[in-house]
Amino acid sequence: MEKKLKHLEMLQNIIDRMADNSFSLKGWSVVLVSALFALAASDSNTHFVYLAYLPSIMFWILDGYFLWQERLFRKLYDRVRVASESEIDFSMDTSSVRGEVSSWIGTMFSITLLIYHGTILGAVVVITIITLSSNP
Repeated sequence: MEKKLKHLEMLQNIIDRMADNSFSLKGWSVVLVSALFALAASDSNTHFVYLAYLPSIMFWILDGYFLWQERLFRKLYDRVRVASESEIDFSMDTSSVRGEVSSWIGTMFSITLLIYHGTILGAVVVITIITLSSNP
């Protein structure tokens, strides 16, 4: 039973790290986009608004990747949890569970990420439209 517990502990550490990465990305996304908005407003250089598209899209892609990895490791965790002690090989290969989890792209468009990152991207679009209409 000790081998199984150790393997589960290793997997749980990875799952926790993926969740922490996702949480950090969400925070950095808001901070960076807000900073670019502030720069666009303070310097009257509206080009900073356009620059906000890059981090909002890239953080969405990265967040989708980390959530996808977290889901893969959760599936692997479930497999190890029900495996017998003799089957424990300490493998961290998630390829055997990929068919049981949405793809990376599918995970990017999960309801939670779509609402969160879609809102940020929507705000960038709205600010861009406002900026274009106020500075012809």
